Amino acid sequence: MYVMIAPCILDPSLRAEGITREEDLRAYERCLRRCSVFGLEIVPLPCAETLYLGRNRPPGTYTERLDTPEFSSLLDRLESEVRQIILEKGEPLCIVGVDSSPACGVNTTWYSPEGKIDHRGAFLSRFPDIPSTDVYDFARYRVYLAAPLFSEAERRYNEFIRDILATHCFEVYLPQEAGDDSASRHHQTMQEIFASHAEALRSTDWVVGIVDGADADSGTAWEMGYAHALGIPVVALRTDFRSAGHHEHVNLMLEQSSTVVTRREDLPAALLSPLHH
Repeated sequence: MYVMIAPCILDPSLRAEGITREEDLRAYERCLRRCSVFGLEIVPLPCAETLYLGRNRPPGTYTERLDTPEFSSLLDRLESEVRQIILEKGEPLCIVGVDSSPACGVNTTWYSPEGKIDHRGAFLSRFPDIPSTDVYDFARYRVYLAAPLFSEAERRYNEFIRDILATHCFEVYLPQEAGDDSASRHHQTMQEIFASHAEALRSTDWVVGIVDGADADSGTAWEMGYAHALGIPVVALRTDFRSAGHHEHVNLMLEQSSTVVTRREDLPAALLSPLHH
């Protein structure tokens, strides 16, 4: 598998002057790390803006700088080159673009001085048949799986969910694999397990909480609440058809602090999987 990537993710100096922030660089790094972890080949797109305007250029919108017959002709040529790569290599997993870019925006693009519009950039819009994802979404691939782990059935189900997420290029922290699988724990071990899980929660991109049963597992509920307080998005999986109320799948506080899905097949889409087209 391979992904096509906006070239500035590999070389931020290709961007217009003064627009790259530290958080952008961190997202680019995590994007490339995800490719490395899952063995995804990286194929850079050509940088249409640099080829047309050169390096060390000031920021500008599409209508100000790029809405010309010459730029359109350049895009024709670059599209042909990219299509040839796809013909030889097969369809990519996705294109990873950079939102707001006049050329490589995915969900938004700086179209005119009046502001952004909800549309792909001028270059990415040449490939409507290929799924695309913003680099910030692609960079979020670490998942903490919060779930009960006290029976063999629960542990095996957790592993099953982990394996589903792994096929979507998510790196999953599974507490039962960090020593949290025995009732015969000493106090020191309990402290170490708590510290390990808390650190994993603080460094994750997503939390998936399995909340089946008459009531959610207390440890899972704590992990979900802690993640919400840290501003980490939480997805709750509840396949149990019982409801907590007329308008609730599960406990109100858990439901209001998470996105609830009722089928495991819906988890990848809720986590913005690049494989979910």
